[in-house]
Amino acid sequence: MTTPQIPPGRRALLRGFTAVGLAALTGCAADPAGPPAAGPAAAPAAGGPLAARPLKPSAYRLRPIAGYGPQRAARTPLKPRHRPILSWDFGRGERAMVLTFDDGPDPRYTPDILRILRKHDVRAMFFVCGEMAVDNKDLLREMADDGHVIGNHTWTHPLLTRMTRSGMRPEIERTCEVVEDAVGEPPTWFRAPYGAWNRAAFRLGAELGMEPLAWTVDTLDWNTPGTGTIVSRVLSGAAPGVVVLNHDAGGNRSQSVAALREYLPALLDDGYRLTVPPRRPV
Repeated sequence: MTTPQIPPGRRALLRGFTAVGLAALTGCAADPAGPPAAGPAAAPAAGGPLAARPLKPSAYRLRPIAGYGPQRAARTPLKPRHRPILSWDFGRGERAMVLTFDDGPDPRYTPDILRILRKHDVRAMFFVCGEMAVDNKDLLREMADDGHVIGNHTWTHPLLTRMTRSGMRPEIERTCEVVEDAVGEPPTWFRAPYGAWNRAAFRLGAELGMEPLAWTVDTLDWNTPGTGTIVSRVLSGAAPGVVVLNHDAGGNRSQSVAALREYLPALLDDGYRLTVPPRRPV
């Protein structure tokens, strides 16, 4: 099976562009008061956003009330946030951090990451792309069995700020469906590709019962800077409540795997607990 990949050059250009939008959001881990933000403005990146495959109408909108097969529980809509969560306050002065992995699952790298996490009895969050998850549901089930949290990272990893709301909806909904089909529960967390958020993304995620999570420390491992550099970025950015962004797909992630083998035991030896956040009431 050939695993779809996002060209590193194009991803680098898009990430560099949308980092500006995320930076404008930095500093808010909770819902601020006031009217909804308009979201980051997006100018065309070189080459434009990745072309998305034609998507079928979402079953969330077309599923009948009664019919064959088990009925899925209705989603509980949330109050939309105006900014993504960037860090987590675990309280009581606890030295806890959150590890997250984007763009998978990829059968070349995700199994190694799962084995490393299992060896150290650590839980993490995996923000999966539907086009990767649909052919690797066994890895989704392995994540769930190990107690990891599976989040929604859209279907084809598009730049949401360049999409209409109607185009954005199936990207998010179809990934919810794949996750629920694989593990029996829909995702409760959402992360916008490239960290590019806007009001429509927040509202659609909230309608599907998902909280928006960004990150505090970006390892920039997608740019393959070297194992030592990734390790240094994680250890130098370590602090209570930090959310670390890694990748388990979207290119050659052997450096990401090797770095995890080094920095994870170092964090544990330094007294950090690597865990996942509970759902915070809105």
